[in-house]
Amino acid sequence: QQLGLTYLLIAHDLAVILHMSSKVGVMYVGKMVECAESTDLYQHTAHPYTKALFAAAFHHLSDMKPGVLINPGEVPSPLHPPPGCRFHPRCPQAMPICGEIEPVLKEISSGHQVACHLMATA
Repeated sequence: QQLGLTYLLIAHDLAVILHMSSKVGVMYVGKMVECAESTDLYQHTAHPYTKALFAAAFHHLSDMKPGVLINPGEVPSPLHPPPGCRFHPRCPQAMPICGEIEPVLKEISSGHQVACHLMATA
């Protein structure tokens, strides 16, 4: 902060990201699905993919049972992504619109953005 520097950290270790980042963006198959200040994201996950990541990494903090696979199926190819939301084939909460229209990032609270049709129905 004193030097006015910004770092871009790309990682899969969520514990490291929490301690090293002030803002976190979660991507799925090349698209941003959630973005927020790190403490806000870790306390208030909103996108189903973000929730799945956190449940897998921090199962001791989750209300889900360890080892529960909530995202069956294959990760789609970034060269040939599915229509609509890229996560919809594996999303346990997918609705018909999810397979038709790609959601855009929308602010759900101050500085917290999510690309999910579920947020429009909440």
